Amino acid sequence: MSAEAIGETISTSTVADWKPPMPPTDLIFDDGEPLETNRHRIAMNALIQSVNQAYLDRNDFFAGGNMFIYYSSAQARNRDFRGPDFFVVLDIDGSYPRQGWVVWEEAGRYPDVIVELMSESTATVDITTKKDLYERTFRTPNYFVYNPFDPNSLQGWHLDLDEGYQDLTPNEQGWLWCQQLGLWLGTWQGTIDREEAVWLRFYDNQGNLIPLPEEAAQEQGLQQGLQQGLQQGLQQGALQQLLRLLTVRFGEVPQEVETDLEGFDVTHLQDLVEVALAVESLEQFVSSSLPQ
Repeated sequence: MSAEAIGETISTSTVADWKPPMPPTDLIFDDGEPLETNRHRIAMNALIQSVNQAYLDRNDFFAGGNMFIYYSSAQARNRDFRGPDFFVVLDIDGSYPRQGWVVWEEAGRYPDVIVELMSESTATVDITTKKDLYERTFRTPNYFVYNPFDPNSLQGWHLDLDEGYQDLTPNEQGWLWCQQLGLWLGTWQGTIDREEAVWLRFYDNQGNLIPLPEEAAQEQGLQQGLQQGLQQGLQQGALQQLLRLLTVRFGEVPQEVETDLEGFDVTHLQDLVEVALAVESLEQFVSSSLPQ
């Protein structure tokens, strides 16, 4: 066999036998390191819960925080990047939880929105090294930073494909528009998990605060209570009107008749006013209107 033929055989065999390197499978998802402070933990959870509440009727997104994002074999081997404090990935199957976000297992999808909750020890990295990573490698469209202990620290950027990250301009309230989520990101002073602070919160495009689940439940309970109170007030008003009419026409109304009338709703009581005007006696009213 000629040297040329041997070389061709070796080359063909080498190409046929070559396989691309597989991504690491020994991934870890918990480095045992907590967030900077309890306030940072509360702030992260508030953002996650707020997005989940805003998108309550959707299942095409994933919101997470303080979890690993694996995006390359080298980074996975070195384990040199834990992940953002808060991030959202859109247009994916959000019907199941993840331990972490593994880009090559998620059809190459990176976060669409990232928020880093800064501290004095992380601020420089958050607005330099991590900002460069999210801009150049992740190509994350919206990036924000905020220090939960500094109400004036909110900054944000949107990605221009030609120019890179561009500063977001705050509105009159100091909020920044998150185009990917269709929400404003701004500050809110109040108590969450028994801690009073100026928190980072989401607002809808009308400026309404996106509630946390417990806030939404309280609001729903309040609305139900108000509605129930209104109905009770209307029922009592209709009952008193009917009793006054019966008293004027037929004299004192027996307690047992009044008790029976108390069980009727507003509509029924209003209908009985017509009956009270048509009958000739209280006995006739009772026999035609109340259960015997």
